[in-house]
Formats: sequence, C-alpha cells, structure tokens
Amino acid sequence: MSFFSKLFSRGPDPKETIRPLWHRLVGLARDPAWYAECKVADTLEGRFDILSTMIALAMLRFEHDPKTVPASARLTELFVEDMEGQLREAGIGDPTVGKKVGNLVSALGGRTGALREALAQEDNAALAAAMERNITFAEGGSPGCVAEKVRKLSIVIGGLPYDVLLEAELQL
Repeated sequence: MSFFSKLFSRGPDPKETIRPLWHRLVGLARDPAWYAECKVADTLEGRFDILSTMIALAMLRFEHDPKTVPASARLTELFVEDMEGQLREAGIGDPTVGKKVGNLVSALGGRTGALREALAQEDNAALAAAMERNITFAEGGSPGCVAEKVRKLSIVIGGLPYDVLLEAELQL
C-alpha cells in the first residue's frame, strides 16, 4: 500500500490478516532444531534459507485455492518489508537496498519452484537434493533431516483450512 493509500484508506491494510502467519513462519525458521539437529548453518545465510523455505511452503499452499492466491502476494510484501528493514538495520545504504531485496525475492522464487517440484515426488530423495542445493549447511549438515521436516510441515500446512492457517497454529 502506498503512503497516500494508507493515509486516506478507510479499511485495514490487507497484509494485517497475514501478519500472524508471517510471525509464526519466522518463529518456525528460528526453531533450534534446524540448526542443532539438521546442522543448517547458524549464519545469516542459513537463517535466510530456512525462513525463505517456510515462506515458500505457505505460498505453495496458497496456490492450491484461487481464493487464497492474493495471500501469497501479501506474504511476499511482508517478506520484502522485513528484508528491507533488516538490510537498513545492518547499515546497507539506499542505493543498494533495492537490488539486494530484489535478489532475496528472486531467491524466494527459486526456492518456491524447487520445493514445488521436489514435493511433487513421493519420496524424500528429490526433496533432500533440493535442500542440499538451496540450504547453507554447517559441517556435517543433513539435507535429509531438513527434507523430512519440510515434508512434514508441508503436509500440515497443506491440510489446514485457510482460516486456521491464518491463525498460525503451526508446529514443527
């Protein structure tokens, strides 16, 4: 929503319906199990990889119902807002923020496509391979561990009615 739209709008910002889910996805990405059990690198890159994977799972869920497709755009808007804020907080200046956010959104799109293809397979081999390509691991990292958790979460998210999903009652 633009500044003037917010200023003169009478209705609530449509992103606000998605915000609880956004916070829950961020919470899931921060779950220590990713880093302790699966050995995802506990770095900015590793944390971004898991966060974008969580967002991609929700976006894939939204694709399956025409009524929920706009929610995917709202979730992306929250992602962009958060990434822009994080970059600015890290001291990245105006001239490069847009390009960096564009790269992060592109990475999110790539992650979504990789998950779409890999989750369509019945076994976890393709999913583990996708995780190996898309996740930054520490030494001894386990793409299979991440694949198992991602598949389980995908099943949970996919089975929830939209209104329940928005209530953000998700567990790893």
